[in-house]
Amino acid sequence: MHFINLKKKKNNSFSKPYNSSYFFSFFLEKALLILMAKWHAYGRCKTRLARDIGKICSAKIQKKMTEHTVSVAKSIEKKGLIDISLAITGLGLKKSERWSNELGVKNFNLQGKGCLGERMRRQILINQKSKLKKTRNIILIGTDLPDFCHLDILNTLTKLKKNDLILGPSNDGGYWLIAFSEKLLTTNLYLPFINIKWGSKDVLEQTINNFSSIELEYEFLQRKIDIDTIEDIDKRK
Repeated sequence: MHFINLKKKKNNSFSKPYNSSYFFSFFLEKALLILMAKWHAYGRCKTRLARDIGKICSAKIQKKMTEHTVSVAKSIEKKGLIDISLAITGLGLKKSERWSNELGVKNFNLQGKGCLGERMRRQILINQKSKLKKTRNIILIGTDLPDFCHLDILNTLTKLKKNDLILGPSNDGGYWLIAFSEKLLTTNLYLPFINIKWGSKDVLEQTINNFSSIELEYEFLQRKIDIDTIEDIDKRK
């Protein structure tokens, strides 16, 4: 896999170790964290993984990863550094509200129809109009990362102090996290989500290419493995 080189490319942090004391050395601006979550329905989630381990096991894995992601996010929310909004697909409104309550998340919205880019953009617009609109920066993540931890959020918040865009590259050529500064959200909200072939091995590269026409400060987080297939699980061993 190759990453494109842009003039404004910042120092790549793939190999930099985390330093927990670094995160609390100065004030971090509060952000909104949008969790893109899919209901763990039998036969309707992790279909590629289900081919190897079965529909019941794949649904259980999806459930565990979602609960893990929410647990990590809530630990940061308790510190007053983020608000959480759950973006749900696979359930109707009433059942989504019930699930959100079970997970301990007050704010939720349905993802709605369309490609992943349309659904992410919709969540940003919905939350900008909601009671959480005074939150400045926005972070979006999925729920496919068993290695996701609180330092990932803290690192993102830290990098947003000096950057407009943060990306967490994944092993499949996409990204496990994307974060935007308030400035970027108010001027170029459409750029991250257009002309993207979602599910391809070039999603990250295409996303960066979309910003080639503007002056942009951005950084990468550590590369992580999205769990979509049995091979992804084997890579973590």
